[in-house]
Amino acid sequence: MSEGEPVPRAARPFLGFVTLLRANGFKIAPEQTMAFLAGVGLLGPRDPEDIRQAGLATLAAPPERRAAYDLLFRIHFLGEDAPASAEADAEEPVKVRDDDRRGEIEPPDADRVNETGEAATRAEALVERRFGPGGADEALRRLQREAPRRLPRRRSYRRMRARRGPTVDLRRTLREAARNDGEVVRLARLKRRLRPRKLLLLIDVSGSMKALTEENLRLAHAVMQAHPRLEAFTFGTRLTRITRAMRLKRREQALSAAAATVSDFDGGTRIGDALQAFLAVPRFGSYARGAATLIVSDGLERGDPIALADAVMRLKRRSWRLSWLTPLARSKNFRPQTEALVAVSRFVDDMVDGGSTGAIVDHLLKLTRKRAA
Repeated sequence: MSEGEPVPRAARPFLGFVTLLRANGFKIAPEQTMAFLAGVGLLGPRDPEDIRQAGLATLAAPPERRAAYDLLFRIHFLGEDAPASAEADAEEPVKVRDDDRRGEIEPPDADRVNETGEAATRAEALVERRFGPGGADEALRRLQREAPRRLPRRRSYRRMRARRGPTVDLRRTLREAARNDGEVVRLARLKRRLRPRKLLLLIDVSGSMKALTEENLRLAHAVMQAHPRLEAFTFGTRLTRITRAMRLKRREQALSAAAATVSDFDGGTRIGDALQAFLAVPRFGSYARGAATLIVSDGLERGDPIALADAVMRLKRRSWRLSWLTPLARSKNFRPQTEALVAVSRFVDDMVDGGSTGAIVDHLLKLTRKRAA
């Protein structure tokens, strides 16, 4: 089925069911949707149970969410009423989105969720955002121009020739001595190579950071193109790795891929839970080891500040340098006021302005000098 062709009327209920599952947090790829439609076509279903089994086989509902899948199936195909508080999902009620106007319960509108920092909440809102093309920013151009020589680097275990160095290059020294009848004229030296230090970027995409989300994702893409050793994550009520999306060369494609990957844009703020989840995965935790870690967030936490402080402390132990960039620090006389920022201030190396791309780029390019000082 191509984009230009209208959707057949017979397929609309099945596509509406896939849309309903996505609205309730099920990860369903376009290929799975096509497989679902093909499976229904092959079965020629005579009973709703055939459709349910086809969906289980092709849409890959996880076992722990099977009850939610069955409930949504009955609501969509059998016309059952949505319960006021569903137990299928442990934390959130089932959100019914029916494009055929069969349901009356609609998901929260992205424009109405957390428009300001004062409205930060723990509630999860699964929404999709679209990003415009945007123009080239002078700060991003400066980052790409100066990154190779100003971003942090570390000493590698590999060695290279040098005029001065702590290690003698015996092979080259003996080779030169053989040319001079066995006389050692000078000692050749080796020094350790320099290679780019890992960067870890954790971006808050909750409702209180809504106005800066697109700008921060553009920054993440620019850093990725200038510094190949970047790992990028977003967090709000969930933790999402967007490194693969940011590796795409074209910015518009990268932002579109990130928008399709992240499902908790403009929702609640659970920073501590997200960082604890990051540290709980060994592969993710290894990204922070020896890295320059930057957390871009306003710090308007609605979770447990003790859990947040514990996660930041553990992250600090693994990182080369840990910086917290918050738009609340635009004033030169900034002092942490929120409970979360006060709790983490003793564990971070820098708590500086993160309210604009220019401010974040300035901080990135000064990291090496800050560490040396």
